[in-house]
Amino acid sequence: MTKSPSKSAPLPSKAEILSFIGQSPRQAGLREIARAFGLGRDQKMALKAMVRELKTDGLIPGGRRRGNTGPLLPRVTVVEITGTDLDGEVLARPVSWERDGPPPAIFMAPEKKGRTAPGLGERILARLTPRAGGVYEGRTIRRLPDAPSTVLGVFDVVAGEGRLRPTTRGKKSEYVIARDDAGSANPGELVQAEVLPGRKLGLRRARVVERLGKGDQPRAVSLIAIHDHGIPLTFDSAALDLTAAAGPATLGQREDLRDLALVTIDGADARDFDDAVWARPDDGDDNPGGWHLVIAIADVAWYVRPSDALDQVAFERGNSAYFPDRVVPMLPEALSNGWCSLKPDEDRPCLAAHLWIDAEGRLKRHRFCRGLMRSAARLTYEEVQAAADGNPDTATAPLVEDVIAPLYGAYETLAKARHERGVLELDLPERRIVLDDAGAVLAIKTQDRLDSHKLIEEFMIAANVAAAETLESARTQTLYRVHGEPSREKLEGLRAVLSTFGMKLDRGQALRPELFNRILAKVAGTPHERVVNEVILRAQVPAQYAPDNIGHFGLALVRYCHFTSPIRRYADLVVHRALIRTVGLGEGEAEGEPRDLTQAGEHLSMTERRAAAAEWDTVDRFTAAYLAERVGQVFTGRVTGVTRFGLFVTLDETGGDGLIPMRALPDDFYVHDAAHHELRGRRGGRRFRLGADVKVRLAEADPVTGGLIVHLVDSATAARPRRTKKMARKDK
Repeated sequence: MTKSPSKSAPLPSKAEILSFIGQSPRQAGLREIARAFGLGRDQKMALKAMVRELKTDGLIPGGRRRGNTGPLLPRVTVVEITGTDLDGEVLARPVSWERDGPPPAIFMAPEKKGRTAPGLGERILARLTPRAGGVYEGRTIRRLPDAPSTVLGVFDVVAGEGRLRPTTRGKKSEYVIARDDAGSANPGELVQAEVLPGRKLGLRRARVVERLGKGDQPRAVSLIAIHDHGIPLTFDSAALDLTAAAGPATLGQREDLRDLALVTIDGADARDFDDAVWARPDDGDDNPGGWHLVIAIADVAWYVRPSDALDQVAFERGNSAYFPDRVVPMLPEALSNGWCSLKPDEDRPCLAAHLWIDAEGRLKRHRFCRGLMRSAARLTYEEVQAAADGNPDTATAPLVEDVIAPLYGAYETLAKARHERGVLELDLPERRIVLDDAGAVLAIKTQDRLDSHKLIEEFMIAANVAAAETLESARTQTLYRVHGEPSREKLEGLRAVLSTFGMKLDRGQALRPELFNRILAKVAGTPHERVVNEVILRAQVPAQYAPDNIGHFGLALVRYCHFTSPIRRYADLVVHRALIRTVGLGEGEAEGEPRDLTQAGEHLSMTERRAAAAEWDTVDRFTAAYLAERVGQVFTGRVTGVTRFGLFVTLDETGGDGLIPMRALPDDFYVHDAAHHELRGRRGGRRFRLGADVKVRLAEADPVTGGLIVHLVDSATAARPRRTKKMARKDK
């Protein structure tokens, strides 16, 4: 039994008491609260009064809460934001959950006007209300911990007073910056500010700590996302010193691959080339119709050794981040675009996978070697596709017969195996931002998906599988790329969405990607194709890095890791080192991986999500900048999200996502029908459903936050209910 301390601690706040009660799995009476906060006997009356006030306010139940009685979740508890559902509703889960099975779903209510929507991973003290279907609605009482210590925004002067307008979408509340706290910041500049403590009434105060340049310049768009998401921009001197000391690798004990016509195939704007490919028919008698492939990957492990300064900065970043106007590389440019980049006609060290596949595209055998290669050509996807289609240019004409044709032959064979496995075949258009020399948006285009893209993808998948097989057979610990099955909750949500389009996702059978592919095939070429692709994507769990192999659901593979991009992904470097150590390929290996692989996998999964979020935010901001001069124009689009606070619409022309706020819908009181993914007017009966075609007018486009607000123009697409006799009598 714990004795009360002789020296009493300060009384907790009401919020701290609520937080403790919410997280306590057992009794949470006065005695337990006093013990938890180290309170003395003389503080018991004050504590009792505070608890009584909380009961009076309805924030805690009248009696003691026990972990295994009453509702599944307490009325007040601490929750963590876990993401959004298929309709964009913010989801949370209780921080403390000790019962068997998953906790019930918590849907967070929209924040009050002027308050920022909670972000992924944020902890909140919430008041929970049970709803139909065993779910809960959560309302924010208090954010845990307190507000962020820094905020990124655009500095301005309003009526002689400094103001900071945050760049984060949804954060409407500005900050006051006193004259002495503004430093030398000028109006219109993008700044990083420190949030100052204390605020009784009015706006919070902040102090400028870093000036980042003019906020209205086109190239500030990606800079906002980089700083918003905390992506490191600079390298320390120790890492730069190691980079400066790097030089060419010699042949030594490496396999000489310089006579192979290995070529790189990348986007036209690519600057780092970390994979090269080669193929020819297998001349072995035991493999009729088969192929021999070589996938050569930059030997980053030769230059980045375990635990050195380069290794530390690469791990911190986790991966490179790609924006329309810049790249934030994982490694210093002299390595990422220099010694580690497989440039044409230059000797480069590589780690190569020799793969032999049969006539059905199945991997028969493989071996890894450390080599020295010389790229025969730097080709683009468009050049290679044109050459394969019979329209070669001067660069590809000499390569068509001996290089490009065998690559396509091997790809067609690999594609058979892909089809046989039943890989999840989502078809979602990718926005490509086209900029002028000054960084302003010229156009927003949909990225064409060519067979040349698919060719490289299949070659890389084959090499990744071979790496995973090699390490697994040797029982070498490494980081797998794992992708689990969709959760039961997400599948139920998906079934509800599909039912609105008259489709079913059967229960009771083994869950395989081909089940989703059948649905995708049904909607191909229909108006619902894009929405169904998106909701199936949202139903998937995110892929991640982990040392425990659970397979890759989306690719229908029992083992898979990332091996092919060590310039831009640290996880691939982990796999390279494991292969070097396992196969015995010389320098650059470690006796063992210096990091805990579970923690490393969690960190690298986080940095991947961080980079992806920054990239998406940047595309949204560039899209808003492009549309800012077209406010008032009418666009066509489709409803891609139905929530309690309005409709999300994806614009056909640009792919930008706009919000129709509830207040902007035709005059009525709208009820959110979560089961049918629709908003339904209580008086007029109008219905706005997921997937509906709409015509909207652009009301706001904010390049700083990337937010688009649109208003409905044509409500003819909002389905009206069939007129009944009961309704007719009501009208009389």
